[in-house]
Amino acid sequence: MIRITETAFDPEAELAAFRKANACVGALTSFTGVVRDDGATENLTLSHYPGFTERHIKSFVEAAKSRWDVTAVHIIHRVGRMKPGEPIVFVATASAHRRAAFEACDYLMDRLKSDAPFWKSEMKAGKKQWIEPRAQDAADLARWS
Repeated sequence: MIRITETAFDPEAELAAFRKANACVGALTSFTGVVRDDGATENLTLSHYPGFTERHIKSFVEAAKSRWDVTAVHIIHRVGRMKPGEPIVFVATASAHRRAAFEACDYLMDRLKSDAPFWKSEMKAGKKQWIEPRAQDAADLARWS
């Protein structure tokens, strides 16, 4: 399942539902990303093109499933304005074995961070600034090539 939403979500409730739906697998892995509370960030805003973004993310999921024996994937990604401490992204993977679940989750996060078509800006001290990809993001993604 892939869900892009402007609505806040509860990662613990999402994980509980994912666990219940995948009770027969041997491994569940999840990652939750939150807006950093660095004391200066007032908010983070993400924009996207509906449909276009979901198609890209679906291709990431298909690539993960072809690479690892993953039985289920659940991705939620926020768009709109978020405050520090709020969840931005949730990724959960299910597999018969832990390594596949871990690696698929890690891969999906790297793809979301580097390749998903989201446009990010943050407000600091009343000024909007666009967030550009970091060199570390490219290095993380390169691990999968």
